[in-house]
Amino acid sequence: MNIEEKLFLVRYNTDAESHLKIISQEVCKKCEDKPCTYICPAQVYRWSCDILTVSYEGCLECGSCRFCCPFENISWKYPRGGFGVSYKFG
Repeated sequence: MNIEEKLFLVRYNTDAESHLKIISQEVCKKCEDKPCTYICPAQVYRWSCDILTVSYEGCLECGSCRFCCPFENISWKYPRGGFGVSYKFG
């Protein structure tokens, strides 16, 4: 089973408020490697017109983004109660 098939099994109850925030876009612009764009298994972080966009709705809540950012520029918290990811198997 590939990653896309596994992600299909994940269900989300999306909150209107993001649990992920970029602290400073200017700091992201200075980051050379941009690890958040390839470490995140759900591809939540993407560059668009010189701005790092965050599609929190698909977040798997693994927390890898907060550890991979060399500048600690991602504010990460669990979604509010009743919101977020639920796994079908496991």
